[in-house]
Formats: sequence, structure tokens, C-alpha cells
Amino acid sequence: MDLRERIKALLNSDQIGISDTTLRDAHQSLWATRMPNQMALGAFPVIDDIGFFSLEVWGGATFDTALRFLGEDPWENLDRLKSKAINTPLQMLLRGQNGVGYSKIPNDVLFSFIKESHNSGIDIFRIFDAMNDIRNLENPIRFVREVGGHSQVCASYTESPFHTASYYINFVEHLVENDLLNPESVNESFCIKDMAG
Repeated sequence: MDLRERIKALLNSDQIGISDTTLRDAHQSLWATRMPNQMALGAFPVIDDIGFFSLEVWGGATFDTALRFLGEDPWENLDRLKSKAINTPLQMLLRGQNGVGYSKIPNDVLFSFIKESHNSGIDIFRIFDAMNDIRNLENPIRFVREVGGHSQVCASYTESPFHTASYYINFVEHLVENDLLNPESVNESFCIKDMAG
């Protein structure tokens, strides 16, 4: 069953789809992203057979720490993970216009990165900006659409006098009005990303 069919089936049922982030966020948050690819591969096929909606396995800090600290090629890591994920779509975390880096990158570089990520097995791109700046979301959303990936645009959640329910409702409405989120598309979704728990 391809991703679109999975989403349609989920929307037409009373089930909840769970995206597991163990292989990306858990070790990023707990171990400073130091899990070797071989250890992650050891979770397969068990993790692939659980029935998760998706597995978030890439993006965020997994790219640069593979190169800087683990001596691994992040593209080869993704290829190996994709080869083991028989039943479950893979997703990545994309830092908006920053890609997987820490500052904005040119559009041609970002487009090429998204295209290659999709070709290498990323089905769902969870796109966020820590400050909910829509300007940093626009290009990545359009690029993910262009390459045929699933765009999951995020609002970064926090609690403050400014971050009210109305703020988040307005954020979603602004995404829809600016054609950055299509509620009718099974190839797009919205996520409230609570990074601080």
C-alpha cells in the first residue's frame, strides 16, 4: 500500500496513526545524536513490523553528526534504513529554509537536497521553523510538492501569553490562505510540534 492509500485508509477509519521518532529524535535528544547506523539497523525488522504510520529516521542533527562525530555517510545511512523499511514509510525532519543545517541555504541547494532525499527513500518531510516564520517554510513546502513527497508542515508549540489557541488557528489559516497547506490533499498534513515536551 503506498503512502496516499495509507492516508486515505487512516482518514476513513477510527484508528490513530503513530509516527515513531526513536531513530531520529530519541537519540538526538538523549545521546546528542550518537547512535551509529548499525545500531539503528538493529531495530529492524521488529520496528518495521509494529504497524507504525511512519518512522522518522533522518534529518535534524542526524546528517551533520553522522559526518562529524560518527564517521558515517548520512546518504549511505539513509539507503541502508530504506532497504530495511519494507512496511513503513520513512520521514525526516527538515528545518525549513535551513534544510538540515543551522542557517539558511540557497534555494537551488535546498531543492536538490529535498529531491535527493525523496529519491533516496524519504516519503514524508516534516517541515518546521522554530519561530513559526512562514517565510522559512514557503520554499521547502513547494519543493517537497514538486518532487512528489508528502509535506507535513509544523507549528512549533510553546506556552506563553502570545502563543494562544487563536495564534495557532491563525497560523494554520495563514498557511491555507497562502497555498502552503491544502486540507483536501492526502499528500499534505499539519503537525503541532512540541519540541520542549
